[in-house]
Amino acid sequence: MRRNKGDFRLRKDISRKCYIISAIITFLVIFAVWTFLCVSGSVKELFLPSPMKVLNDIIDSAKDGSLWLNMGYSIFRITMGFIIAVIIGVPLGILAGSFKRLDAIIAPVCEFIRYMPVPAFVPLVMVWCGIGEIAKISIVFLGCFFQMVLMIADDARSVSDDLLSSSYTLGTTRFTTITKVLIPAMSPKMMLTLRMMIGWGWTYLTVAELVASSSGLGYSILKAQRFLHTESIFSGILIIGALGLITDRLFAFAIKKLFPWAE
Repeated sequence: MRRNKGDFRLRKDISRKCYIISAIITFLVIFAVWTFLCVSGSVKELFLPSPMKVLNDIIDSAKDGSLWLNMGYSIFRITMGFIIAVIIGVPLGILAGSFKRLDAIIAPVCEFIRYMPVPAFVPLVMVWCGIGEIAKISIVFLGCFFQMVLMIADDARSVSDDLLSSSYTLGTTRFTTITKVLIPAMSPKMMLTLRMMIGWGWTYLTVAELVASSSGLGYSILKAQRFLHTESIFSGILIIGALGLITDRLFAFAIKKLFPWAE
């Protein structure tokens, strides 16, 4: 059988420099194609504004302060919704992953509700909570919570039974085993789960702001759509993507610093 050679061998590591250069080149190619489509007239500017026009729109909104105001609202909403989901969801997930009796109570409900589309809850949330900040935070919470419980429970189950048995052999209590053995052992995977969930949180935040809001990045996109300001739609999308990437990198940095042994 012929072996794969070079950098395309399965799971072959590459240098960090090579990784960064490849990523930069990919983005440059995308923007080059985007620019070509606009300059050549292949796509009308109404449907695809040029990168420079989008960049100018971002600069103008930053100068008049609307960008920072909408970013502030969006960051506040996703932060609060995500933190509340973590405070409630992580303990429930750990309990469900640790005790079969509690798993039988928690998991089926979460499995059932997680398949319900969160956008469908928006009208109901508006009836319950109005159109204020609580409604947007609630939608982010609903989007993250049920998935988070199930994924954290899987993280808890991934801890080796031998490790838990060894702790019992050393005389630990049930509570001590959970707090001193189970949680530290599952922490790297748990942080990876939270890193994934914050990405979903940005998606559900945008849904909330598109439907029931008068501020935020999602609202700015909807407002631009009404007046056919396509460049503002693109700028809003790019800013949300940039903020999502920043939060993802922050989680990646925290995981690397907190759990270097898990690399």
